[in-house]
Amino acid sequence: MANNSVAYSGVKNSVNEANHAGDFGITVEELRALMELRSTDALQKIQDCYGDVYGVCSRLKTSPHEGLSGNLADLERRQEVFGQNIIPPKKPKTFLQLVWEALQDVTLIILEIAAIISLILSFYRPPGSDNELCGASTGAVEEEEGEAGWIEGGAILVSVVCVVLVTAFNDWSKEKQFRGLQNRIEQEQKFTVMRGGQVIQIPVADIVVGDVAQIKYGDLLPADGVLIQGNDLKIDESSLTGESDLVKKTLEKDPLLLSGTHVMEGSGKMVVTAIGVNSQTGIIFTLLGAGENEEEKEKKEKKSMLHQPDVGLVMSAITVIILVLYFVIDNFWVQQRPWLAECTPIYVQYFVKFFIIGVTVLVVAVPEGLPLAVTISLAYSVKKMMKDNNLVRHLDACETMGNATAICSDKTGTLTMNRMTVVQAYMTEKHYRKIPDAESIPENVLQLLITGISVNCAYTSKILEGGLPRHVGNKTECALLGFILDLKRDYQDVRNEIPEETLFKVYTFNSVRKSMSTVLKNNDGSYRMFSKGASEIVLKKCFKLMTASGEAKIFRPRDRDDMAKSVIEPMASEGLRTICLAYRDFPAGEPEPDWENENDILSGLTCLAVVGIEDPVRPEVRGGITVRMVTGDNINTARAIATKCGILHPGEDFLCVEGKEFNRRIRNEKGEVTSVLPPAVPCLSLVFYCIIDSTVCEQRQVVAVTGDGTNDGPALKKADVGFAMGIAGTDVAKEASDIILTDDNFSSIVKAVMWGRNVYDSISKFLQFQLTVNVVAVIVAFTGACITQDSPLKAVQMLWVNLIMDTFASLALATEPPTESLLLRKPYGRNKPLISRTMMKNILGHAVYQLVVVFTLLFVGEYCIVSYCHSISNLHYTIVFNTFVMMQLFNEINARKIHGERNVFEGIFNNIIFCSIVLGTFIIQVSAWSVLFQIT
Repeated sequence: MANNSVAYSGVKNSVNEANHAGDFGITVEELRALMELRSTDALQKIQDCYGDVYGVCSRLKTSPHEGLSGNLADLERRQEVFGQNIIPPKKPKTFLQLVWEALQDVTLIILEIAAIISLILSFYRPPGSDNELCGASTGAVEEEEGEAGWIEGGAILVSVVCVVLVTAFNDWSKEKQFRGLQNRIEQEQKFTVMRGGQVIQIPVADIVVGDVAQIKYGDLLPADGVLIQGNDLKIDESSLTGESDLVKKTLEKDPLLLSGTHVMEGSGKMVVTAIGVNSQTGIIFTLLGAGENEEEKEKKEKKSMLHQPDVGLVMSAITVIILVLYFVIDNFWVQQRPWLAECTPIYVQYFVKFFIIGVTVLVVAVPEGLPLAVTISLAYSVKKMMKDNNLVRHLDACETMGNATAICSDKTGTLTMNRMTVVQAYMTEKHYRKIPDAESIPENVLQLLITGISVNCAYTSKILEGGLPRHVGNKTECALLGFILDLKRDYQDVRNEIPEETLFKVYTFNSVRKSMSTVLKNNDGSYRMFSKGASEIVLKKCFKLMTASGEAKIFRPRDRDDMAKSVIEPMASEGLRTICLAYRDFPAGEPEPDWENENDILSGLTCLAVVGIEDPVRPEVRGGITVRMVTGDNINTARAIATKCGILHPGEDFLCVEGKEFNRRIRNEKGEVTSVLPPAVPCLSLVFYCIIDSTVCEQRQVVAVTGDGTNDGPALKKADVGFAMGIAGTDVAKEASDIILTDDNFSSIVKAVMWGRNVYDSISKFLQFQLTVNVVAVIVAFTGACITQDSPLKAVQMLWVNLIMDTFASLALATEPPTESLLLRKPYGRNKPLISRTMMKNILGHAVYQLVVVFTLLFVGEYCIVSYCHSISNLHYTIVFNTFVMMQLFNEINARKIHGERNVFEGIFNNIIFCSIVLGTFIIQVSAWSVLFQIT
């Protein structure tokens, strides 16, 4: 028997169900020690301690053929003993921890210290001394009365508390949303196991030690296990070992399978031996500790970037220096006042006020609300996108998708419904345009056809009846199984009739073979091999053809060319995928073939049939968004599907390029990319995604790629945004993707584009609004401080502005719902600046308007108010502040439109959050008038 035999023979099923009351015959520590071994060491350990893998199954009280019984008490007992298949996430931070983190903000710390010093000094009066001796009347900074001197310091502290609480609440909400998203992703992941002899799919978290799992090409292993049977099984262990070479897993050499690794070829079964924190992936996670998530890192990077020295810091320093110099020169040089020791606290109080004014300039100069606006917009969009069947794994993919300039889409499952069906067949030298009756096919040909299809595919592929037939497993194999059902035969009966030990060897499908073959060993010592694969590949290896009489005749190269022209090309032109079915006998009297020599084994075939498989085009992709279709199908099939989808139009056949021709165009003799992708080419056949990526990226385009297979993984990883199919996609494709389409529908990609552009617009809206506020506030605070020696906008007032203009405004502008008009606009692309010309005009225009109004009130308004109130400074500055706030509030409505639209009120009532925030801010500002009046 070959090394990678599919079956064990002569071994009895030792245990059917676990003893619920007793312990298992193996401990967690023993299993962990076993899984840490490699290759021959692991095999030796299994042989010495357990005899073979069946001994491991016996100790775990599970059946290698039927799996666990599925008894609930047994499953709970296993979870109690061996743990659950989850890696506990990092413990979420409490609200108090988030409050403490918010207090670490440098600007807030400076304000807290200054406010406390101001609060303490406000109660100090020089004993037996006139305040004028200490320069109390110097400049515009007047000393408050003892009863009200504490108000500014106290108000600053109250404002800091409000800012900290709001920031902590926002962080708490974001962390809760992120964990909800992660839980959703984990719930979407399922795996195939056997329980009670039935093959079922269960959530990865429900897998227990002792489960018998079926593994196949494309799977991401969710647990550690020992191989029970394998068919040319090759594993990519680079995620654990760093080695890129595929590791072949066999019963005789290396039977251990590790969690977190990818099945790249073949199929098989394994018994689960370690899960969760006890698996190899779990052990690594435990050793590393739960690190920061990407969102926290991104937030910290943005905060550190915003607190680096910039224009605001320079202007803040200049403001403090000017105020201090003016005070010193005016008091101790111009007025010749002596420095009195008892007046030192008063002088310090002045310096603290100057310092607070400088901090005010810094506060208004830093757009601290921008990271919050980005986060709120992304989190809000992610939550809404879930309802549109877009499961976002990486938050930044939302915004990137809005700028996508090229969508490279696979055909199967994206542009089509991914429900393959055999609609035409060529057999016994006759082309059937529809499925023939079984009676019209010679009995021996029919039996060969049914047996070949039933056994020469993964047994995980099956069709579930009930309503619309549901395909489970490989879609092409399901189409062939459906062909058997259409012939009024049952493939499951054939599988049950063939003993497991008869299955001798399997040559699984891969990108090199483009075919799959299964060898059966007969009782007389002979072998029969069934093959299936791409018609242009398998037909080249056929030298006989079954005729209408049920006999095989010679199949010459000329006959093959005739079949290609009369059968394969017409099928392909109709958008059908052609699959050739063949077989070969190895008589008992001949020497044993060299089963490792595939070239000799996969030759001399007899053609049974060529079938045409159709995957219906989704109605929602007939036109609409422009894509580039990339497929591994025959170029005629690709052209037909592209035409049905509206990607190609009549007379544009020259735009469909085959892989070899495409490579010739873009690469030189050394294989280097020398030219970029022709932008007009929308349909490419037999082209690897990486070619698309490399050439499109040369043009600095933003590329989105869709895929569902393991071979699509590198392209999904390399693309700016990778879309994986949630239903038909393999675990490898999902792991490499940024967004998972839970319904495998192309229309969901269109919705992702719409939400992505909406995120980009939301950030731009807030940026326009925030920069207008910052420009006006910095100029007003700096100019007012330098001319009047006091900032018209106090620190406590600017904290209030930061609260309503950063937190609330970011929430209002980041929750604007998307509209269909977003799809009518061209994407921004990779090099488009975030601030457009239109936005710059809006920022400068509103800034000039607001500065004119504020400076008019500041320098002219004082004389207009004199006759109305004796408290000129208080009322004057209060009016300036309230006018400033109201202008920002109304500018928030203007910021809703950033592309030159004239009607800024259009659709305003569609966003209840925006209306509530604007109205609420207005009411709070008006109701707080008296308080602000007292403070100023």
